[in-house]
Amino acid sequence: MSMRIFARAIVTRSTFHLRCYGSTTTSSSNNIDSQKKLYETHIPIPFQQRALLAAGSALTALLDPLRGDMVAALGETTGTTALKRMRDQMLQTESGRQILRERPIIHTSTIDFPKLRETCAPGSFGHFYISWLDSQGVTPDTREPVHFIDNEELAYVMQRYRQCHDFYHALTGLGVSVEEELALKWFEWSQTKLPMTALSSIFGPIMRSRESRNRLFDVYVPWAVYTGKSSVPLITVYFEKHFHKDLNELRRELGIIMPP
Repeated sequence: MSMRIFARAIVTRSTFHLRCYGSTTTSSSNNIDSQKKLYETHIPIPFQQRALLAAGSALTALLDPLRGDMVAALGETTGTTALKRMRDQMLQTESGRQILRERPIIHTSTIDFPKLRETCAPGSFGHFYISWLDSQGVTPDTREPVHFIDNEELAYVMQRYRQCHDFYHALTGLGVSVEEELALKWFEWSQTKLPMTALSSIFGPIMRSRESRNRLFDVYVPWAVYTGKSSVPLITVYFEKHFHKDLNELRRELGIIMPP
């Protein structure tokens, strides 16, 4: 059996279990408590299904990095320790605490993008961010919702991390080529220690050409690891309040060194 067929079998089995589990009514109060939804998109699952989903999503994400749903599931089923660390970083700063209190959502329904286009001066963070979104033909609305994290606050931290991904592109100037996305994953791993980012960083380059791998590890990875460790934890930054700030000034404040 090939790895791809094996991965598909695990994912199919885990999906079947999740559907059965979600449709099963509980008979005891303990089961009801353990299965209670903690937020709107929450799908509570027991340990066995969580382990199965983690294994299946890991294999699928390795074989098909474009499966955003499986990459997201992998992050949620393996990221609890890292998310607690990220939450604690937020609690240590005024802006991080404000984010946790206000729970801002980065979405076209919550941010006035037409107004930003009109009011953000060239050279500002907001202007570069909007220009980057337009040039790539993307919006912040495409991020997967969180499902499998059994803590409402940590689920928000994960959602915030996902929704800030495009801000990281704007700050670092990295594009969306496979090589640049891998460089950004190394940066995110250095910042967050999320197992999902480590998996992408280590195994993502395997299918690349030797020239691409050499450039990634000789040029981008040293930059990503150093800058990720030395810069401000970006999960603590209230980016929405910096749209009108000069981009280079914001980079200096956050300790962002541009890639080579």
